[in-house]
Amino acid sequence: MRDPYTVLGLAKTASAAEIKSAFRKLAKKYHPDQSKEPKAKERFAEISQAYEIVGDEKKRPLFDRGEIDAEGKPRAPQFEGFGAGGPGGGHSRNFNFEFGDASGRGFDPDIFSELFGGAAGGRARQRPAPKGEDVAVIATVPLAQVATGGDVRVTLPTGKALDVAVPVGFEDGKAIRLRGQGEVSPRGGPPGDAMVTLRYAPHPLFKVEGRDLRLDLPITLYEAVLGAKVRVPTLTGAVEIQVAKGTASGRVLRLRGKGLPTSGGVAGDLMVALRITLPAEEDPALDELMRQWRDHRPYDPRQGLAG
Repeated sequence: MRDPYTVLGLAKTASAAEIKSAFRKLAKKYHPDQSKEPKAKERFAEISQAYEIVGDEKKRPLFDRGEIDAEGKPRAPQFEGFGAGGPGGGHSRNFNFEFGDASGRGFDPDIFSELFGGAAGGRARQRPAPKGEDVAVIATVPLAQVATGGDVRVTLPTGKALDVAVPVGFEDGKAIRLRGQGEVSPRGGPPGDAMVTLRYAPHPLFKVEGRDLRLDLPITLYEAVLGAKVRVPTLTGAVEIQVAKGTASGRVLRLRGKGLPTSGGVAGDLMVALRITLPAEEDPALDELMRQWRDHRPYDPRQGLAG
């Protein structure tokens, strides 16, 4: 049997807490019920034997003074080193260990329970059957529903269709876990979960910019020149705004609170960019008016631009 401190990877000056922490880490790594390490059973037995000596407040000082060996047997006075025989000869005691059973002689009675969920007395609980695989799906939600909440219908990879509650003002890309809605376990364990990622559906009018929305609103030439009241669509219904006289194309008006809400109920704004739009069909009267403006009231909107 090797020096217990070496087995646990510790110095002889290690504290009781450091010894216990090292044992927990190694026992979890090499426990045969769940370890895939080579020779896990033998390594776990060695770790357990080491902890039985230096993890015991009575045995540790005896070992440190050389009164017992690494297996807990009294040392014969005339011998030095590990493995010296005591009464009954120099045969080493075997550490009794059966696969799936950690006897835990001399250990903290709860240590295996804490590590592996074992029952009282340190006996490891039988490993539970694995759960089924998780599944993932993306659900696109209309912007109007982002603002109001409600349910959205999704079909999972398992073929099951169900309604998922959509929280008001969720952020694009939010994931919702539906426990027990994943694949069935092939070994009788619990089913996996379904991860539903919520995404904003594209909107024909509004562009999302954080919590704000942007809308390009067409207006006529005469509305821009003379001013007018025009209706603007929003997620919660149309509203009326005033276009100022002499408004240039590209001017942006802010409608506060008409954007997307947050989960806390505070909504962003709707940014309305005005775009002057000419008639779809050619108009001789408009052509003549523009020629008169060109000839008698010329102006240069690009004055001062470089190049």
